Amino acid sequence: MRFSSETSSDGVREHFFTLGEIPGVLWSPEGAAGTRPLVLMGHGGGQHKKAPGVAVRARRFVAECGFAVVAVDVPGHGDRPKDEEYDRIATENRARAAAGEDLAPLIAGFQALVARQTVPEWRAVLDAVQRLEYVGAGPAGYWGVSLGCGLGVPFVAAEPRVRAAVLGLGGSAASAEAAARITVPVEFLVQWDDERVPRDQGLALFDALGSAEKTLHANPGGHGEIPAFELDSTLRFFARHLG
Repeated sequence: MRFSSETSSDGVREHFFTLGEIPGVLWSPEGAAGTRPLVLMGHGGGQHKKAPGVAVRARRFVAECGFAVVAVDVPGHGDRPKDEEYDRIATENRARAAAGEDLAPLIAGFQALVARQTVPEWRAVLDAVQRLEYVGAGPAGYWGVSLGCGLGVPFVAAEPRVRAAVLGLGGSAASAEAAARITVPVEFLVQWDDERVPRDQGLALFDALGSAEKTLHANPGGHGEIPAFELDSTLRFFARHLG
């Protein structure tokens, strides 16, 4: 794990790193020492590790809860090199969707392919970050919606260190089998008028979760219109289960 640039503001340290070929960013309390909860955040499709929705949440997790937060660029995004195979599949899927094919199974197949790479990558990132003295081997959580949900469900299902997860804007076509293996508490977000993920698919994914403790947060609006107040709910959720 190689660290590069570092900045601090409002009590939050932001530290960029690479782990092998994986570029990432770690947020932690300025001057932190000792073990603390860690949240891994998965960005959405076409976004990157410092997308506004990720960075705003990460800074609040650090400032208000004292957590550490890590995010990395998934293959073909951010500072990762262009992946010709993924680009080819994405281009084909857009053409097929434009020709009238159902978008949900196309997204499902693509996310399943990418998850075979990201699940071991994210587990390696957890290993490396938890070896840092100011993070340590404390409880871990996961936050990810849209692509972050499609990749996050198999990750949470495979990673026993994750004790709680916030997921959403994803459908059962991509993740139902892995969702059944998730047993940790989950807060799940659905946008009622989602133009990308059919409502019944989002509700089916929530139903497929094997967790005994799971809550559904359904709000009006399109795919990218999660209300700001849901961040407050996420903070309380992670503070209760990780803090």
